[in-house]
Amino acid sequence: MTSSGSASTRDLGAWARLPSAVALALGFALAGCPKSEPAKGGPSTTSAEASAAASGAASAGSSAPSASAAASAAPPSGAPPKDLNVLLLSIDSLRADMPWAGYPRPIAPRLTELEKKSVSYTRSYAVSSYTSMSLGALLAGRLPSELKRDGFFFGTYAKDAPFFPSILQRAGVKTLSAHAHGYFKSAGFEQGFDTWEIVPGLKWNNTTDENVTGDKHEAIAERLLSDPALATQRFFAWFHFLDPHDQYLTHEQDGIPPFGPSLRDKYDGEVLYTDRQVGKLLDFVAKQPWAGRTAIIVTSDHGEAFGEHKQFAHGFELWENLVRVPLFFVLPGAPPKRIETPRSAIDLAPTIVALLGAPADPGFEGKSLVAELYGAPAEPRDVVCDLPATSDNDKRRAVISGKKKVIAYGNEGFTKSFDLEVDPDENAPLSRGELHEEMTKKVRDISKGVREVVPWACGPGCLNRAYMNKP
Repeated sequence: MTSSGSASTRDLGAWARLPSAVALALGFALAGCPKSEPAKGGPSTTSAEASAAASGAASAGSSAPSASAAASAAPPSGAPPKDLNVLLLSIDSLRADMPWAGYPRPIAPRLTELEKKSVSYTRSYAVSSYTSMSLGALLAGRLPSELKRDGFFFGTYAKDAPFFPSILQRAGVKTLSAHAHGYFKSAGFEQGFDTWEIVPGLKWNNTTDENVTGDKHEAIAERLLSDPALATQRFFAWFHFLDPHDQYLTHEQDGIPPFGPSLRDKYDGEVLYTDRQVGKLLDFVAKQPWAGRTAIIVTSDHGEAFGEHKQFAHGFELWENLVRVPLFFVLPGAPPKRIETPRSAIDLAPTIVALLGAPADPGFEGKSLVAELYGAPAEPRDVVCDLPATSDNDKRRAVISGKKKVIAYGNEGFTKSFDLEVDPDENAPLSRGELHEEMTKKVRDISKGVREVVPWACGPGCLNRAYMNKP
């Protein structure tokens, strides 16, 4: 599952070579726990949280612009208003199996409430399975294999990376962002942002995340969004909440007793804590003069493993539990609905640029979702998940075509195919037959069109691993 090459102090280093360490690795790579059934009961929640989880009724503080405000802001054509703002909220390690998707434990009442008001993609995919590659792809609207970057696990992107906030900046849209991990100081993600802040006082540990940041992060978001200029200037704001990431810390001091002893139990407590911080920010947003003309997007950079395929945390592979993530949009004038057609985070760059009326980058590989958000049919198309080789992991590429999936290893010399209709947990890989041949041809044909960029620096053996043909 992991590579055997050494890594610099910027990477996760030796943990990638030791199974016990893999289970504890940081990841913007890994973090994990044994697989466990959802525990009955759990920590106490506020009355608003319990009500939202039980009945779906709105809590006391509105978490999105009111229906009347949204309706008045939208033009009659069913397109986004011309003075729209966009607020992107991404939550690290947030799995697809959240309460709105059937998970029985009420760990995200505010997000569940918001999702019911949204256009929600029930089969949404991150572009990759850990933060560095996923967020680079999200910002560029391209596969990470096609971006100029070094080859280290904590990857740094080139200073001229084609990230979409630069397009918005040139179009006169104010761009602001804040983040909660030291990696965001050096990743290169800040390109195109007028304001870029990091939560202060973070402790750096390259094998795990020891910080609780949600409350401080939310306070920075409120401060940045309190700028009086935003009342008249259009903006794009992005906040990536980190707390569900390993290590899973308890929040008893915040009135969230542990759900139980397992790592999934502790993860669920982290999600509930983060949900409260997101809810507080949504309440703040609802009171602003620009609330009724602001789109809210919620997603994640990757999922998380709790023993599936004998793996813990994230990174290194492209299993469904690692790349399936939530994605939903609360948009002025767009009625709530759920879309089952598979879509990818690679579509977010062209979608956000279109929502803000800026010119699209002709290099975008993703497609704008705006038309289908406002009612057009969601036409089927293939989804590609991409994991380039780095100092700490081998190369993987997956293609999802409807309910069929293939994972290619190394230079596509070895593939595994899956019928997700009958095998959603990917426990019965196909290595022969019509479906396998069809999907293997598909991933190889797609890979022929990928404009691979060789990393400019890498740990020993990194480039060789890009061409490994074994799983």
